[in-house]
Amino acid sequence: MTILSAAAYDAWYASERGAWIGATEQKLLVNLLKPQANERLLDVGCGTGWFTRRFAQTPGLHVTGVDINQQWLDYARQQDPLSHYQFSDARALPFAENSFDCSVSITALCFVDNWPLAIKEIVRVTSSRFAIALLNRNSLLWREKGQNGGQGAYRGAHWHSIAELRPVLDALPVQQVAYHSAIFLPSGSTEARQVETLLSNDLDWGSFLVVSGLLQEQQPLQQAGQYGAHTHKHSELTSSPA
Repeated sequence: MTILSAAAYDAWYASERGAWIGATEQKLLVNLLKPQANERLLDVGCGTGWFTRRFAQTPGLHVTGVDINQQWLDYARQQDPLSHYQFSDARALPFAENSFDCSVSITALCFVDNWPLAIKEIVRVTSSRFAIALLNRNSLLWREKGQNGGQGAYRGAHWHSIAELRPVLDALPVQQVAYHSAIFLPSGSTEARQVETLLSNDLDWGSFLVVSGLLQEQQPLQQAGQYGAHTHKHSELTSSPA
């Protein structure tokens, strides 16, 4: 697995291809979550805060980012005076039930061994809506960089399928669960960008797979329930450039 520095990770998003991919992914997430002024948003596995600080540009939105990589958190704080950053494991979030109006996680759970527990934790601390982005096994990017354990920054990543996500979400107090995807042709070429504008995010073969939903009226969830106690095998790379 390749461990990127925080500066190198953000530099990738400053490249022409990285900027297009990041903007396309951010647009999909904003359209799904629709964060509003005076709401609280949690970014689980925020890494360098590249997406976090873009959410923080929403006027009046209170944003918190959590990650297990202290160096990346320090970098995120330096880049973003608007958001609150905190050290936390995605599998044991240090927040009470319903602490945030909306929660997001962007390819971080691909590097969490007990990712179903992390999803349960996200649901537990969320009161309204969530969007969890993952690497899609049913994508061209997986064919190019995900097979045989993955290449480069994808080494060791878990590539999710909708089929394995469904039973996890079915066991949680959520409703209106939907699946979307983006970045269908990950090359970022002019042709790839044109194709992206023509395809619907309801298609399931983009490399950036997002599961979204709303919370039901619920009893408080316990931190360790159906999916058991978490273990400590967890990559330091919490999100990955496409």
